[in-house]
Amino acid sequence: MVDETGSTNTDLLAAAESGAPDRSVLVARHQTAGRGRLDRRWEAPAGASLLVSLLFRNVPEHPHELTQRVALAAVAACGAVAGVQPQLKWPNDLLVDGAKLAGVLAQAQGGGDPVVVVGIGVNCRWAPPSAARLGDDVDPLALLARLLHEYDALPADVWPAYRGGLSTIGMRVRVELATGELLGTAVDVERDGRLSVRDDAGVLHRLATGDVVHLRRG
Repeated sequence: MVDETGSTNTDLLAAAESGAPDRSVLVARHQTAGRGRLDRRWEAPAGASLLVSLLFRNVPEHPHELTQRVALAAVAACGAVAGVQPQLKWPNDLLVDGAKLAGVLAQAQGGGDPVVVVGIGVNCRWAPPSAARLGDDVDPLALLARLLHEYDALPADVWPAYRGGLSTIGMRVRVELATGELLGTAVDVERDGRLSVRDDAGVLHRLATGDVVHLRRG
């Protein structure tokens, strides 16, 4: 654990180059350069959130599985520690009543042996405007301990649990892509992590990345 750092993901990727072992964990009380999807800035008051990264050297065939596993473990941990039952939003957010509670961000290291670092930030005692939090009495380190326990308890095949907990399926969505905007209904998530969205012309799109906005039930 460190009191302050720029980014736990960045630090753990650097540690991987120096031989840090599989399942290394780095947690910080405060991040000054945390990033979310699309390079969004992410910063919270010191000690108010769980800010942690996990290093994986055993990378599965579909690396998306690692973010799914961390997200599922976080959902279970929030329920056990705070009595809060978040929903999953594709590809990497936890929601409470539609408001963002947590985000998961994976980064891969190129070169020889594959390395993936998965970072998660969970709003515990504080949240930015329009976001959700777990509560004043939730200790981020207690949440981390439970998250690691729940991670170890996950089954070998987590796709059914992830698919079953994904609130995006069945939603009318707007997906912001590098090439523009896609409107349609999310109909499924595949084992490789891709989201299937049927647009208004009936064409099915398989999306590996994208920023999703839930509009309403399809």
